Amino acid sequence: MATDVHQHLWGAAFVDVLRGRATAPRLDDWTLHLDGEPPYDVDPANHDPAARAAQAAADGFDRVLTSLSSPLGVEWLPPAEAAPLLDAYHEDALALPAPFGAWAAACVSEIDPSPLAGWLDRGFAGLQLPADALLDTAGYERCAPLLSLLEARGLPLFVHPGPAPASDGPSWWPALVPYVHQMHTAWFAFRAFGRARHPRLRICFALLAGLAPLHGERLAARGGGRGEVDRDAFLETSSYGPRAVDATIRALGIDTIVCGSDRPYAPPLGFGPDFGEAAEHAIRVSNPGRLLTGEE
Repeated sequence: MATDVHQHLWGAAFVDVLRGRATAPRLDDWTLHLDGEPPYDVDPANHDPAARAAQAAADGFDRVLTSLSSPLGVEWLPPAEAAPLLDAYHEDALALPAPFGAWAAACVSEIDPSPLAGWLDRGFAGLQLPADALLDTAGYERCAPLLSLLEARGLPLFVHPGPAPASDGPSWWPALVPYVHQMHTAWFAFRAFGRARHPRLRICFALLAGLAPLHGERLAARGGGRGEVDRDAFLETSSYGPRAVDATIRALGIDTIVCGSDRPYAPPLGFGPDFGEAAEHAIRVSNPGRLLTGEE
């Protein structure tokens, strides 16, 4: 079964709550305002469930997992502010037609696993957390109740870039600098602090973990080990293409890669002869099942 684990699709209730806010994150009609990024004009056609379902079929996907876009910063809002947005997101996601499923989301400004347990009971595939919640040992200590719940349920964690700090850089700056930096740090933080705490947790890092696995030689040179592959740690492709995916496969092996298209912000991954038979098989056939159901 071909599965895309990384798409964003805003439902009507979530959009309404964003429009009702006076501070970021908020929508002014279809213009998105965030604290760390320039205003962004959202294309409402990208959030039409029927059109997106047709697009998924055209892309060849049997299952698509949507998620709350963590750069919005919803998870970091105080609980009273986060709750209406999180509730709207989850209810919208549950109402999506086939082939959509979804990742649950959770407030990280104050940790309470109870709401997450309720959403998982209703069929969410696992939990997405912003990478900037898991950058050090303190982050893993704070998020331990959420991660322990996932372990107990046998469900995976999806790590996605969180909010970008304010910058005067060009429009592409957040996606190319703070997002990548967060994912790079999160990859090594999991190795240093997360895996020992959560030995049974399956985890997937968006955007190839900011290409952090390509630093394996430097890690080995600094005493961090050589050739060690965590078989329960996966990498999602986002908007990376054949060159980056090929390099990552060479570093870690095909069993680490799962498919994601980062829609509606990026086009689908360019499958075809240039991508490579092994990589395409890994992404479309082997790993989505292992990641999402635990089947070997």
